[in-house]
Amino acid sequence: MSKITIIGAGSVGATIAYTIAVAGIASEVVMIDINESKSLGEALDIRQGVSFCPPINIYAGTYQDAVGSDIVILTSGVARKPGQTRLELAQVNVNITKSITPQITKYAPDAVYIIVSNPVDILTYLFHKVSGLPEHRIIGSGTILDTARLRARLAEYFSISQNNVHAYVFGEHGDSSFVPWSLATISNIHIDSYSQCLTDKQMINPTLVHNEVETYIRKSGGKIIERKGATFYAVSLSVCHICKCIFSGADTALTVSTLMHGEYGIDDVCLSTQAIVGRDGIAGKILAPLTEEETALLHKSADSLKAVIQNLDI
Repeated sequence: MSKITIIGAGSVGATIAYTIAVAGIASEVVMIDINESKSLGEALDIRQGVSFCPPINIYAGTYQDAVGSDIVILTSGVARKPGQTRLELAQVNVNITKSITPQITKYAPDAVYIIVSNPVDILTYLFHKVSGLPEHRIIGSGTILDTARLRARLAEYFSISQNNVHAYVFGEHGDSSFVPWSLATISNIHIDSYSQCLTDKQMINPTLVHNEVETYIRKSGGKIIERKGATFYAVSLSVCHICKCIFSGADTALTVSTLMHGEYGIDDVCLSTQAIVGRDGIAGKILAPLTEEETALLHKSADSLKAVIQNLDI
């Protein structure tokens, strides 16, 4: 038996619930939303199709129904509008998260919490400060989505399976994120040397422009919001992947947002580097060797987040 509670039945929360059902990730899902009618409708819509899915009990409920949850996913908050940055959402969603935290932790004190609402790094930091839960059981979805976008773009560029692409996005889930290119490989070959190693010269691509790729990743969310009003499919798949890693019990390296304690010289802020996710949440971190320039970019991202935190009522 595995139980997941989802706080927030908007586009992201509902799509996560749907994906959990289709993929058979959990046997029980509780959907909670301040708009009870919305959570009832979303749960009913999914439940009426679960005869075609692995067995699952999915329903709308209250905080009390979260008792016994293995994982709690927080997606509640105001959605980002076209042209708005994630950080501009900060105080509104901080207030929402502050009001929710004591209510949900009262009934699910032993769950692993996954923070998804934006600005995710700020809200993950807030949750650390107000929840009173052990640090290892608090995970921000961080740049796992950015990393997925990066790998998708590189796989497309080099016409190769995403499974052969190993590259990451570090820092804030937002405008100060960056790619540590020194760690990027395709089939264990550094990404800038990959084309030279191909025997079929017709497959050689124009030189990869790092800045263009990073701009594409940073702007992807905004472009999707501009075109369809919201992003929810890719982030839902990313969050469900975190859930699968937790339930599998097999430690997995993911770029999720965690509280920093001096790693790379950064302290008291949440951002994404490589963390090991396992059965109990964060099992540890991987201090991948960064160049001086990359370390400076990570510090710049941390400083950007700290500047926002200093101006918030947390």
